[in-house]
Amino acid sequence: MDKRFERTRLLADDAGVERLARATVVIFGLGGVGSYAAEAIARAGVGHMVLIDSDCVEVTNLNRQLLALESTLGRPKVETARARILDIHPAARVETHQVFVTPGNAHEFLREDPASYIDAIDHLPAKLALLKLLHEKAAPFVSCMGAASKLDVSGIRVADISATSNCPLARRIRLQLRREGITKGIRCVYSGAPEAPGADLPDTDSRVRGTISYLPGLVGLTAAGVIINEILTGPAPA
Repeated sequence: MDKRFERTRLLADDAGVERLARATVVIFGLGGVGSYAAEAIARAGVGHMVLIDSDCVEVTNLNRQLLALESTLGRPKVETARARILDIHPAARVETHQVFVTPGNAHEFLREDPASYIDAIDHLPAKLALLKLLHEKAAPFVSCMGAASKLDVSGIRVADISATSNCPLARRIRLQLRREGITKGIRCVYSGAPEAPGADLPDTDSRVRGTISYLPGLVGLTAAGVIINEILTGPAPA
């Protein structure tokens, strides 16, 4: 018996550990949100992970991204994440794609076999295209909204896109999806807390926004928790 998942087994029993081992989770984006989501998915014992991110670790990532260390600066995030996951869970199968997700290629990462998906990308056109595809596929997924310009931890919520509030990114996505005829069915993790005092959050993608160390991690860990619970309680993987 693999002792590394003994505490999980005590909580979820043998059947739960087996469900996790046979599950596939695809994670889009390995930044401040996605890196923490990937960590939680790996430590839960998920047997097959697919990681998609085009970036390399930069010094500006050090304040909030799990993969960012002095020793990893300049390395592709997917390679850094894969090495870390295999150091946690050597038996895991980890696929990596160092690719920038666009509206034109998002469909390439949707699988024919059963899988769950975590959207942690922040490029709006790609995010919208991915969410439309996942909605059409009726796949189990969760989408992570913005974690910038906020400090209050109490605002983290899980809700349908139609029920989100006080989140500029969710609002923009909600309006865009409505134009495509999608008004619900997009499950989100978001912060409904007010902006931090003095935070400037214009309705544009042209400016870098301030982000604190813990908010992206809370969003990513919550997204992972949603997916892990669904794996544990849903149909058994084939």
